[in-house]
Amino acid sequence: MNKLAVFPGSFDPITRGHESVILRALPLFDTILVAVGSNSEKHGYFPIERRIEWLRKVFAGEPKIRVESYSGLTIDYCRKVGAAYILRGLRTAADFDFERGIGLMNRAMMPELETVFLLSSPEYSALNSSIVREIHRNGGDISVFVPEILNGLMT
Repeated sequence: MNKLAVFPGSFDPITRGHESVILRALPLFDTILVAVGSNSEKHGYFPIERRIEWLRKVFAGEPKIRVESYSGLTIDYCRKVGAAYILRGLRTAADFDFERGIGLMNRAMMPELETVFLLSSPEYSALNSSIVREIHRNGGDISVFVPEILNGLMT
């Protein structure tokens, strides 16, 4: 059986924290599907096509990682692709409380779907996409916060 995990998110933009969680999870799964969620109610800061392109650049050398977009409920997407796992990164206790609630609701709707949490590396525990967007929006240098291969591409 192929151990397929979905790592859902907006990745607006992908951060070094996201990259770290995904790479550290590779030994746990046969395939990690990085799933960029599309929400008609929200418009991302960076266009979804660019986010997908950036993710594909970051993980280009890793055959166990695929990048796709989806809309709707994450559990419906997991069913569609045959995933048995959702991968989530945790930075803080607040992240745990939030993600635990979502994980329990997902499990109620799809009992065979397991949520797997990985703790962020300490150096990334304060890092999130919202802060990176705000720095970028105000002309700051985000190169230290995003995967190195993307430096200079997020102009």
